[in-house]
Amino acid sequence: MKFTLIHKEIYHLHLLAKESSLFNEIAVYETNQLYGEMGKYRFLQFSDDAMQGAVDLKDLSRIVLEYPRAIIHLMEFNDPSFENVFVIGHGIGTIASHYPDKRFTVVEIDQKVVELSRLFFNYRKDNVVIGDGRSILMNEEPNKFDYIILDAFTKKGTPLHLTTKEFFEMTMEKLDSRGAIIINLMGKSKNDKLIDAIYTTLRETYAYSKAYGLAGTNESDIRNIIVMGSNKTIEFQAKDMAGFIEIELGNGHIIMDLTPHT
Repeated sequence: MKFTLIHKEIYHLHLLAKESSLFNEIAVYETNQLYGEMGKYRFLQFSDDAMQGAVDLKDLSRIVLEYPRAIIHLMEFNDPSFENVFVIGHGIGTIASHYPDKRFTVVEIDQKVVELSRLFFNYRKDNVVIGDGRSILMNEEPNKFDYIILDAFTKKGTPLHLTTKEFFEMTMEKLDSRGAIIINLMGKSKNDKLIDAIYTTLRETYAYSKAYGLAGTNESDIRNIIVMGSNKTIEFQAKDMAGFIEIELGNGHIIMDLTPHT
């Protein structure tokens, strides 16, 4: 696959590549400033400006974005000996790259996302399967995974079939008895009908659940929201949550496979 390289500075951004697929318009940029912090960064984003991953080119081991740092803490704090993880949504492969000695199965529907992660973000693992995350997870053995991470986005947000009661019931079958699902969402922390519905649907399946949002932001702002479900209690240490705090989400409708909701 050839990628068109474009070296053009726009507001301190260097556009390295821009590609279209059946699912997304994808761009890779370099910049000397990210979220107000000076340095040298490279990031991948979709057409809605949703950033899918970023690296610090001066410190490649550093995890730049807050939400993967929070997810890593939740994983390590709730099960320090975890070994087997299923990820839906590749991005640039931040979390899987962080654990070279763990078993990760990563599913990505968009082949071009994977190609860009290899070309521009040095992703070298041979553990990415191209396809629909729900369909591939369905064919995995029961009780196989310690964690399932859902970090899948299109221009319309998280695909609906990855947020239904039937999907969450299937994820619970694929997790071991102490396993957990961790979901990265984009939305508002208050009065967001879809976020509330996803969280309410998750609570219908799992005995324990928690939600986290970034502190110090306006409730009406769109931001990363992490929700977690498990059949054992969920613990965390606030100081290691990369700025995320526990939040209370509202009650919403139950999302079903055959029930249309807007």
